[in-house]
Amino acid sequence: MASHIVGYPRMGPKRELKFALESFWDGKSTAEDLQKVSADIRSGIWKQMSEAGTKYIPSNTFAHYDQVLDTTAMLGAVPPRYGYTSGEIGLDVYFSMARGNASVPAMEMTKWFDTNYHYIVPELGPDVKFSYASHKAVNEYKEAKALGVDTVPVLVGPVSYLLLSKAAKGVEKSFDLLSLLPKILPVYKEVITELKAAGATWIQLDEPVLVMDLEGHKLQAFTGAYAELESTLSGLNVLVETYFADIPAEAYKTLTSLKGVTAFGFDLVRGTKTLDLVKAGFPEGKYLFAGVVDGRNIWANDFAASLSTLEALEGVVGKDKLVVSPSCSLLHTAVDLVNETKLDDEIKSWLAFAAQKIVEVNALAKALAGQKDEALFSANAAALASRRSSPRVTNEGVQKAAAALKGSDHRRATNVSARLDAQQKKLNLPILPTTTIGSFPQTVELRRVRREYKAKKVSEEDYVKAMKEEIKKVVDLQEELDIDVLVHGEPERNDMVEYFGEQLSGFAFTANGWVQSYGSRCVKPPVIYGDVSRPKAMTVFWSAMAQSMTSRPMKGMLTGPVTILNWSFVRNDQPRHETCYQIALAIKDEVEDLEKGGINVIQIDEAALREGLPLRKSEHAFYLDWAVHSFRITNCGVQDTTQIHTHMCYSHFNDIIHSIIDMDADVITIENSRSDEKLLSVFREGVKYGAGIGPGVYDIHSPRIPSSEEIADRVNKMLAVLEQNILWVNPDCGLKTRKYTEVKPALKNMVDAAKLIRSQLASAK
Repeated sequence: MASHIVGYPRMGPKRELKFALESFWDGKSTAEDLQKVSADIRSGIWKQMSEAGTKYIPSNTFAHYDQVLDTTAMLGAVPPRYGYTSGEIGLDVYFSMARGNASVPAMEMTKWFDTNYHYIVPELGPDVKFSYASHKAVNEYKEAKALGVDTVPVLVGPVSYLLLSKAAKGVEKSFDLLSLLPKILPVYKEVITELKAAGATWIQLDEPVLVMDLEGHKLQAFTGAYAELESTLSGLNVLVETYFADIPAEAYKTLTSLKGVTAFGFDLVRGTKTLDLVKAGFPEGKYLFAGVVDGRNIWANDFAASLSTLEALEGVVGKDKLVVSPSCSLLHTAVDLVNETKLDDEIKSWLAFAAQKIVEVNALAKALAGQKDEALFSANAAALASRRSSPRVTNEGVQKAAAALKGSDHRRATNVSARLDAQQKKLNLPILPTTTIGSFPQTVELRRVRREYKAKKVSEEDYVKAMKEEIKKVVDLQEELDIDVLVHGEPERNDMVEYFGEQLSGFAFTANGWVQSYGSRCVKPPVIYGDVSRPKAMTVFWSAMAQSMTSRPMKGMLTGPVTILNWSFVRNDQPRHETCYQIALAIKDEVEDLEKGGINVIQIDEAALREGLPLRKSEHAFYLDWAVHSFRITNCGVQDTTQIHTHMCYSHFNDIIHSIIDMDADVITIENSRSDEKLLSVFREGVKYGAGIGPGVYDIHSPRIPSSEEIADRVNKMLAVLEQNILWVNPDCGLKTRKYTEVKPALKNMVDAAKLIRSQLASAK
């Protein structure tokens, strides 16, 4: 019995790649230094998989930024603004595409399906000249081979690559991206030919878009593309890998009939209906890569259940054609449980990170082959039983309160325009009010104080004093810049989810459970293992302190229930929406305490609302219904004069705009600048939005400082489609990752732009 790993985290067990990248970007280390760290990480991963007995070990799943960007580099599809002409693409062009540079902005970044990982969106059009411009896939295959490991090179499949792209600026939106297939397939052929020459016997093509609702012509594109590649693929075993959801019956039929393909990979954790398709008919003589170990969550596998699934599949596809696999790349899980020194033993026994999942996959493969590790299997059964019966998991009061929410609607008593009038009387804001999204730069000094306080090296008194000084600095700066609605800068917070989770019951935390979000940015998702409640107020102390320093409105800053859910590792023993309602009730308590504490503007971030949208349209309505309901639960009890804001990050909003309106927030701020005002097209198409809205006026994910003219131009574009009395002016996102040397001039230019347009509007009257 064979085992396979779809892909693996790239950051390294202690975020080695993150630090190497940031050092390189800051000019503190060389490209050689970066390449050395990268090579060490890769060789460690290959060795680990090899020693565990993995037969199909992936290569080319490592990336310095993102695997889709790697594919763009491989195809030479560099947008003209980066000045690339020909030859092998170097790190300078590669990182300019990812991060922008002094003179040109970065490419758009968006969520990878329904995960919290982001990819760099290719910009394509009829004039793009494709050429084989990055030999990374072949170089990595050779690198592993030199270490004695024969790997399966992984490429993003050609059809998924095109369908995950967008029409470049100036190209008709109706441009058919699939019309570029004949232009990119020759490059794929060159890569595949070179891999064969280097000795590769297997190749993995990731075609995750197959799990989406694809129209007939898109499915036909797969048939055409693989027919075209067939002769080049001959002599190779070809695995086409899908993941993240059930594959629709029509797509399953298309996939299993592709020319030149030897093996098919499916997610059998999220894709439970796919099992039925396989059982109803699987092509004879082909391999099934069965994704039975969850690649997206950190719970230990249920060996007994997985083994019985695999035994049933063995009857369908045959013993020698069944390969045990995770459900998707392990990129979405934390790296290694060994580095967790603080987790208590009971909770630790319930978990498996990427390194443990390699062990699980191989243990299941061996058990299928008749070499069952009895000790491992009985330890697994004991851990699962302890989790089921642990009193830490259930809280009857919370269960009852959440169950009671289901029947009712939870809305604020008056409509948004009446509330905005009441709020304006109280807040007295100018037209085009300015604000920021919440966080201010987190300096090295600030992080040191937080770390030392956590390690009990700094007294509570000294810690509060340090935070108070920082908040005062941030408040003074905003007053000096003349921003209208202030924030306290969140110096006391490590992460927008972890900070709340640490104060809620039912959450556990890791020391090194980092997961890549984009580039060098990692997040450390909390683990929701039990029922959630709020023992005491979480933010009121800091917000009230900040409000006492200014006469301007101070925003209370909270993370919304859907985002806490989507950015955590969520318990898998009850439906996600039940956990979400529990979190909503905890946040509701906090909102009401902030209001009592004199905070009149409260932002409840739902950055990840769109991200959790299921991949299949048939499941959208149910998700949006409970997600929007959860948000409304948090603030349905406040007075009309309390202004509720929400914020949303990188996403395609246009398809959920009606749900956003249904959230019934008073003001919504939305990431907008990198996606080139895509959001505004919704309003051009006539969607009426009556609440306050602040589409981001500059990109905080880039070190670039926009001029006030550039920002004014953005605001004017917004005024062309939005009423001036509902428009807010704000950056795209929080400022935590930026430096003060970037933040001060950027915010000054933002306020100047708002004032300029206010005076133009006043004189036009």
